[in-house]
Amino acid sequence: MTEGAVLPAARRAREAVSWRRRSLRVRRLRWLLPALIGAILLVLAGYLALAMLAAPRTRPVETGAPIQLVNPRFVGQDRKGRAFTLTARNATRDPGDYDRVLLDQPVLLLRRDPGEPIRISALKGDYNESEHLLKLTGDVRLNGGDISFLTGASTFDTALGEVVGDGAIQGVGSLGEINAKSYGVYDRGDRLVFGGGVSTRLEPSSGP
Repeated sequence: MTEGAVLPAARRAREAVSWRRRSLRVRRLRWLLPALIGAILLVLAGYLALAMLAAPRTRPVETGAPIQLVNPRFVGQDRKGRAFTLTARNATRDPGDYDRVLLDQPVLLLRRDPGEPIRISALKGDYNESEHLLKLTGDVRLNGGDISFLTGASTFDTALGEVVGDGAIQGVGSLGEINAKSYGVYDRGDRLVFGGGVSTRLEPSSGP
């Protein structure tokens, strides 16, 4: 065998050895990489489990904040189809009673056709939707047409369209000054009924 034939054989032997080594590394990597990935996943799962166990068990924060509306406007009708409008500076839904709405500086308008609407304003209001009652308290004023009265409290029945009160009332009407201990406003202000120590001072209308 010549020297030229020996060299290629030796080169092929070295290349075969090198190929076997690379093949062995590749086989080892094929096993090592999945095992490494599995180990990482196990570590992460263990970390998350420990973090969940170590975390304090807190209850959700219940704010209990009531529902509040700014400058609300309610429009409705009584059983006879007569319209009324209720506005306020703000309205707050009672968190303990969903049917109850507390009003700040409410204003109630009772529409009259024809005629100027009756306007009733107060410092506070308490409206119960299920009972159809609006209770007004604090500096309650009734104005409209030829009437102007001041009282401490009034109750408006949104179903009947009537306003009543058991507190003292004073003001002026078509006949003059009137003072009483109870009152009722019916037929959208066309009929006013006073009771309990009623006193009046008649003022005759001017004429020729």
